[in-house]
Amino acid sequence: MVKISASDVNNLRKISGAGIMDCKNALVEANGDTESAIEILRKKGQKVAAKRADRESSEGAAIAQVSADNSVGVIISLNCETDFVAKNESFVSLANQLAELALKHDSKEDFLNSDIDSMTVNDKLIQQTGVIGEKLMIGNFEKISAPFVGKYIHAGNKIATIVGFSKSPLGIEEVSKNVAMQVAAMNPLALNENEVDQDIIEKEIEIAKDQLRQEGKPEAILDNIAKGKLKRFFKDNTLINQDYIKDNKQSVLAYVKSVDNELSITGFKRISLG
Repeated sequence: MVKISASDVNNLRKISGAGIMDCKNALVEANGDTESAIEILRKKGQKVAAKRADRESSEGAAIAQVSADNSVGVIISLNCETDFVAKNESFVSLANQLAELALKHDSKEDFLNSDIDSMTVNDKLIQQTGVIGEKLMIGNFEKISAPFVGKYIHAGNKIATIVGFSKSPLGIEEVSKNVAMQVAAMNPLALNENEVDQDIIEKEIEIAKDQLRQEGKPEAILDNIAKGKLKRFFKDNTLINQDYIKDNKQSVLAYVKSVDNELSITGFKRISLG
């Protein structure tokens, strides 16, 4: 039998993320060949993944990353089955590693087929399913590009946001973090009134009218009152019109303009887990 050294085991652990005994056993089975041992661990992961394919993986870590020049931002969620695994340091480390890689890709499909540790991301998830013993998957993939992109990850990695801005004036780092926190806390539906889905607008108008009818308001005035209620809906649910969480005497747009009158928000993305 081929002698398996501690350095061989440690090398396989670094590549695969598997435990010491799993790595040692795989190397023994592979007669010391690291590539064959990786394949053995992958097949183990495939077996576990097949058994757990119907499990719900709604827990996990939502991670936001931005490029070194702050021109690109991405959010992914690495999903698992339990909160216990989601809080594990190695799981969060893997989620961050995957988010860093996701910056280089424009779609979830391209990202899943990209290379990591001599395998695809898809294969890595299958392998880690065998290591961790829970179903792992990439649940969300969101990306934006802008002259400046800021990010925020809420404590516990359950909410992550990215926000794009039209330029990068002095103080943009603080502004971008504050607005990204706003998105995390207030969960706006859209950036502004024009980006709210028409179906949502029509539904809100009908809800307002039904409420007014129940209050006994005449049919002739329902449209005008409903429009007023719709304005309130836009104020509460569009990012630029929301009250700024750190100073509710001004809107988010007013806060952004107070830093630079020509600065504007170009878009945002938000992922929430649990």
